Amino acid sequence: MNALIYCRVSTEKEEQTTSLKRQKEELTYLAEEYGFTVIDVIEERESGYQVEREGIFQMLQRFADGQADTLLIQDETRLGRGNAKIALLHQLQKLGIQIFTGTHNGQLQISDSDSMVLQIVSIVEEYQRKIHNVKIKRGMKRAVNNGYQPQHNLENVNRANGRERKQFPIDEVIRLKQKGLTFAEVATTLRGMGYNISKATVHRRYKEHQLLEIDQNER
Repeated sequence: MNALIYCRVSTEKEEQTTSLKRQKEELTYLAEEYGFTVIDVIEERESGYQVEREGIFQMLQRFADGQADTLLIQDETRLGRGNAKIALLHQLQKLGIQIFTGTHNGQLQISDSDSMVLQIVSIVEEYQRKIHNVKIKRGMKRAVNNGYQPQHNLENVNRANGRERKQFPIDEVIRLKQKGLTFAEVATTLRGMGYNISKATVHRRYKEHQLLEIDQNER
């Protein structure tokens, strides 16, 4: 299995440099012990309460691209603290990433309180998704009742005048959205795959797909 090593300290102090080095050495040894192939080591000096960290974005991007499926950290506080930690654990959980720590010398053991919070977040997110889909379906029904024929509009969209319609794999968009990525993150991933595409275009094409799928289910 391919793994990423993530090391973090919170300040620029000299002793923190030693901590980064120690984290890297211990996690490299842990990877060897479990037979993981380390594809990258990400180091950064940022507060654990801050979720907008360049190293975190790099890490999530590589996981979303399928380059690795395992994360190695010294302990869960290296990933983050407070709400930032919960948010990142939830995102990694949705991506199906297994987490190993040096502290546990194995897979991360999440506390009962954190586990409960993650379960609540997952349940709320699922209901939000259901509500969103119901709203789309209800709106679609109203539009059809008012004479809108989506099958005609979407079938002809490729023949529209103006700029050439950009081509990219909608199946990949759907897969990434199911993993919990935002439209901005999906667009970034597709650009990394060689598709020059914007967040707005990804969002529009995804909605087109949803409308067509709902229309086909209603037939």
